[in-house]
Amino acid sequence: MSGFFSRLKAGFMRFMSGRYGTDKLNNTILTLGIILSLGSAILMSFIYIPLLNLGMTLVSYVLLGWALFRTFSRQTYKRYRENQRYLQFVKKLKDREHRYFNCPRCRQQVRVPKGKGKISITCPKCKEKFIKKT
Repeated sequence: MSGFFSRLKAGFMRFMSGRYGTDKLNNTILTLGIILSLGSAILMSFIYIPLLNLGMTLVSYVLLGWALFRTFSRQTYKRYRENQRYLQFVKKLKDREHRYFNCPRCRQQVRVPKGKGKISITCPKCKEKFIKKT
């Protein structure tokens, strides 16, 4: 029996070679899909609103399909960039003490403290000065 599982594992590893796999964005998409699916099932047992239940179910299936697509994708660079953008977005949401601006010349992202009013910001990369309200 263990020979069967080792062959199954080897076959799965061959199938997944060159594919992207999972990351934080995939985990978030899967979690949202499962929560919506369970929420739809629970909601349907208490309140039957056909359009709402159908909508939640469809959205959950789309999210689960998107997560599977990202997992089995061979375009690893694109999936990696999507995940990096997601992680930057989450980082900005969690950072309540700073504002983020892009330099008008080189598009470098600059982090400045919140609540300082109008300040002059100097880009660390190209030394461009610009004024923004924090």
